[in-house]
Amino acid sequence: MAPMRILAASAAAAAVAAPLASGFYLPGVAPTNFVEGQRVELKVNKITSSQTQIPYDYYSFPFCRPANGVHHYGENLGEFLTGDRIENSPYELQMKVDQSCTLLCSQTLTKKDVSKLKEAILEGYSHNWIIDNLPAASVMVDDVYQTTYYSRGFLVGLTDEKQEVFALHNHVRIYLDYHRVDGQDAFRVVGFRVRPFSIDHKIGEGATPSLTTCEALESGTAGPAEIKDGAVIHFSYDVQWEASDVRWASRWDIYLNMDHTKTDKVHWFSIANSALIVLFLTGMIAMILIRNLCRDITRYNRVPTEEDRAEEREESGWKLVHADVFRPPTSHPMLLSVMVGTGAQLLMMAFFTIVFAAVGFLSPANRGSLMIAVLLTYVLMGSVAGFVSARLYKTFKGKQWQKCTVFTALWYPSICFTVFLCLDFIDVSYGSSGAVPFLEMLKLLTLWFGISVPLVFMGAYLGYKRDAITFPVVTSNIPREIPDQPWYLSRSFVILAGGILPFGACFVELFFILTSMWLGAYYYVFGFLLLVFTILLVTCAEITIVMTYFQLCNEDYNWWWRSFLSSGSTAMYVLLYSAVYFTNIVQPNLFATYLLYFGYMSIISLGMFLMTGCIGFAASLWFNRLIFSSIKVD
Repeated sequence: MAPMRILAASAAAAAVAAPLASGFYLPGVAPTNFVEGQRVELKVNKITSSQTQIPYDYYSFPFCRPANGVHHYGENLGEFLTGDRIENSPYELQMKVDQSCTLLCSQTLTKKDVSKLKEAILEGYSHNWIIDNLPAASVMVDDVYQTTYYSRGFLVGLTDEKQEVFALHNHVRIYLDYHRVDGQDAFRVVGFRVRPFSIDHKIGEGATPSLTTCEALESGTAGPAEIKDGAVIHFSYDVQWEASDVRWASRWDIYLNMDHTKTDKVHWFSIANSALIVLFLTGMIAMILIRNLCRDITRYNRVPTEEDRAEEREESGWKLVHADVFRPPTSHPMLLSVMVGTGAQLLMMAFFTIVFAAVGFLSPANRGSLMIAVLLTYVLMGSVAGFVSARLYKTFKGKQWQKCTVFTALWYPSICFTVFLCLDFIDVSYGSSGAVPFLEMLKLLTLWFGISVPLVFMGAYLGYKRDAITFPVVTSNIPREIPDQPWYLSRSFVILAGGILPFGACFVELFFILTSMWLGAYYYVFGFLLLVFTILLVTCAEITIVMTYFQLCNEDYNWWWRSFLSSGSTAMYVLLYSAVYFTNIVQPNLFATYLLYFGYMSIISLGMFLMTGCIGFAASLWFNRLIFSSIKVD
């Protein structure tokens, strides 16, 4: 799912970013202490695949069920929206009690089971287990670099290159790390790893069923548990407890560094790349303000001499449009007001969400917290959207303020909810756990109509009560004719060019965000994100100011819409980049995956368009008021 500002705070965030990368945790969450022999519960979550983006409930597959029935654990709204379905499991684990080749259950596969398991293996579906709020990490070996690293979850099974033999992972070796609590005879779980195996188990004769093929696990002499119609699959597990020096507050470190690469260096490269773009643009702004603008203002304010009058000096440049520069837009002023107001709302939402995440309040250990934070900050910022759109519409001398307010409250949320509802029907048609239940849908509607809409109306009321934005020059009654513009100042070229540099400032960080969203990686470097977001906003503001200045110098005063669209076009490049990422990284194999991916990315890109467009609009408005207040007009 990327925005933030204020340069002074971002410098501090950079210093904080390193500690945030390791050992941070959600404030207020207490650790769970276990005594030796105490039961440690293993929970199961959804079965997921990055290739399809369609999660399924764990027990929709022919896996072992608990003897006392399946129980669901209470999920929050954020977990429902992300497809999490946490349930109990039949695995019996006790603190510091090792187990070897424990038989869990035996399952006879039906034709339907075989088809479903084979499809899951081909589509790369993985288990997601949880112990003491820690997700399972599978042990992986990189044959190229001869290193061991960890991956989130573990695969349902494997197949050969010809896809003739399908093997189910029916045995797991569970590695659990524990740390002794200082001064107490109690222990805490600080690590949870799983190594899956596929083995064709044989059960020996006797009163108590026991497995006779456990010794073949390491040697590999036993064949795999092939998925066939009528095959009996025996599920089993080992448990190995190991003492660890890792403290409870640092137990998430291996999950946050699962890609086993020097990601911090890449993030710093992203910051350096973005900073260079900002310095380049700042230099251009400085050149315009210090050199051109100061020269223009001095020339415009100079008292003409007799020689100047004799030469009948003709003025040129941006001063000539002083009577038209603040003329309200003739094309869709209400829509522009609504889009700027919604962009301001999204901007504040992104700011507070990233700040809360950067200081540790949105830890990945608290599932669904980031989604809840996004929803709550969005609806609470409805007053900002109402205030901004109302005051801007009043400045444009609009008369239909009720319509503008309703439009602000419903326009962007309606688009998001409609797309979300259509995509939810796709999940329902596939029987996916990602389908949001009806009750949770009602909660979303309550947040929208019960909190967001009233706040928009309250903000609009306050906005209309305020005076309209004042301008330093008077607008004439007759519009000035705009001369023909060179090709490089045409609307289409300016809009397309305006988003290139802002996108260049954030595209490296965008890769990590997309990986977190679509490949299930954990994103935790919100300190870096705060810096990148600040740089993105500064870049959008600066590029729009430069474009507006050149436009005014060529006596084109229609800057309202162009300033919004030129910086907002950053979202177009984000959408194009996401399409490239989807093709090269996600590697989809279902048409529904295309719909889900581009449906959600379209919503995100539209939000980014409104947010960056709002920044460009606000920067141009500030710039124009500044320069035209610095000249004397006859």
